[in-house]
Amino acid sequence: MVNTELQEKIDPSRLPRHVAIIMDGNGRWAKNHSLPRVEGHWAGVKVVDRIVTLSRKLKLEALTLYSFSDENWNRPSAEISTLMKILSFYLKKELKRMKEENIRFNTIGHIEDLPGEIQKLIRNSIEDTSDNTGMTLTLALSYGGRQEIIDAVKAIAQQVHSGQLNPEEIDSCLFESFLSTQSLPDPDLIIRTSGERRISNFLLYQSAYTELFYSKVLWPDFSDDDFLNAIIDFQGRERRFGMTQEQIVKA
Repeated sequence: MVNTELQEKIDPSRLPRHVAIIMDGNGRWAKNHSLPRVEGHWAGVKVVDRIVTLSRKLKLEALTLYSFSDENWNRPSAEISTLMKILSFYLKKELKRMKEENIRFNTIGHIEDLPGEIQKLIRNSIEDTSDNTGMTLTLALSYGGRQEIIDAVKAIAQQVHSGQLNPEEIDSCLFESFLSTQSLPDPDLIIRTSGERRISNFLLYQSAYTELFYSKVLWPDFSDDDFLNAIIDFQGRERRFGMTQEQIVKA
């Protein structure tokens, strides 16, 4: 249940447009509870449900969840298999809710690396929610920030080579149009759980001016209150984007 006192502290006019979350700590949570590692991942899905619901209630424009990195393919095959089962379960379960709650589903990353059945579920979810105008829920799957930048550079280089693009035309706006996040605003806030203090190859280009919030709470224990406190902390910061404090005040 949401803490109403905390929710009342949030200024609706200063909400982050886009919140991204590195959901970390499932394995340690399972170990702390003397459970198999995969049980931590299943416990984490329940938290995803709650945070998506709360984000929708807060009327956030976009929520992005770092669900499976391109480096996660190096994990034991049994764990990868379980993660794919969880992803399949989530996509099947959540489609109806996304349609009912006006949530647009989106993904970033090398989706072609995922099992065929999951690729089909992803395509169906994207298509069935494409007309929704509420919050955009993005899952980062087989995603890596460095690889995303490399992919963009390759695509731009191909257009230059073919004569479709003049190198003089390349600027930040054009470059961003080649990123997988081209339809999303840059994240205003990135939350990482479990106490780790790094962004682990997540949205590297997009996070140039992102506020970072590190929580010591393991993802399966991450509560609605923890999320609200991260939003409140964000609203207490002064975002200058390279300007002086005096310029911010005048603006």
